[in-house]
Amino acid sequence: MTANIDNRTRRSIYARDGFRCALCDSTDGLQIHHVIPRGRGGGNGPMNLIALCWRCHAAAHGTIINPGQPSAQDIEQACVEYVSDYYANQGRPWSPWGPQAGPG
Repeated sequence: MTANIDNRTRRSIYARDGFRCALCDSTDGLQIHHVIPRGRGGGNGPMNLIALCWRCHAAAHGTIINPGQPSAQDIEQACVEYVSDYYANQGRPWSPWGPQAGPG
């Protein structure tokens, strides 16, 4: 659930990720996903958030399993790589553990 992510942060993540799923480029049913789950200490800052379509988001949580589809672990790894690479390209170390400054 992402109800505690403010609308400004939510919009900035959608914009950062090009208003598409960061994994499959779909624009259908975009949702915000925590790269590192809050239950494992992940924060609500931009460095721990990614835009995913509803299909990739469900697969990330293991609720949709289709033959040939990446596993939840593969999707988790792809999310980590996407966000960490984004910030590395800006010369910023990736830190998903707490609130951070915006994506820019």
